Amino acid sequence: MTKSIPVALTIAGSDSSAGAGIQADLKTFNALGVYGLSAVTCVVAEIPGKVSRIEPVGADMVREQIRVLAKNFPIAAIKTGLLYSAEIISTVAKSIINLPRRVPLIIDPVITATGGDPLLETNAIESYQRELFPLATLITPNFDEAAQLLGRKIQDRQSMERAGDELAHKFKTAILLKGGHLSGKDAVDLLFEDGKISEFSASFVRGVATHGTGCTYSAAITAGLAAGKSLKDSIAEAKKFVTVCIKNHFRWGSIDALSHASRKS
Repeated sequence: MTKSIPVALTIAGSDSSAGAGIQADLKTFNALGVYGLSAVTCVVAEIPGKVSRIEPVGADMVREQIRVLAKNFPIAAIKTGLLYSAEIISTVAKSIINLPRRVPLIIDPVITATGGDPLLETNAIESYQRELFPLATLITPNFDEAAQLLGRKIQDRQSMERAGDELAHKFKTAILLKGGHLSGKDAVDLLFEDGKISEFSASFVRGVATHGTGCTYSAAITAGLAAGKSLKDSIAEAKKFVTVCIKNHFRWGSIDALSHASRKS
């Protein structure tokens, strides 16, 4: 009997240091027993904490990657990461709409790198909101990304709850607002779905300079959905997975940390 392996597609940028982006997503899929496909949107020359250069892949090439993969593989879930430009976001949205069947779509709205380097063209946020967000099963912003989507900062648990609720109503989809920037002993994320709030927490791992945790987290959620798990179960298992990855991070010489869970917290 042939064993069926779930298939997931990541549409994202290539990280030369392999801690984030396509590389982190494929490692995560593999670790969780999912066959990973990839459509590369841009190439980023970077190491943890520093982006040296970024160049986009042509929109036609992005479209063709998605087309041939969808034609030849039983894709069960999709995630997007770094999309770089309004043109690429529009191309991805149209490609997903044209798929033969709807599958769960997880959007990690990558805007800036952990070190503060911009990764998204300024006019691309509007394209996210107008074209891609309406297709999402789940959007996974961190505090900085949520602040850019709302136009105000998130400073505490109360403002986090208000922000997540507003984003869920605004985009009419589930929102996982990641609270890694909150002070406290636990890293708390909140899921806003159907007017309800669910909390996912884990002990905060101190003294680790993370790189790409948001990529790994969203990829792990995508893997769970591809395997047929519920959204809440996928998030809960992804939270545990990413916490273990941070605890077991690698160190490379002068670089503080390069982990399996390695662009945003």
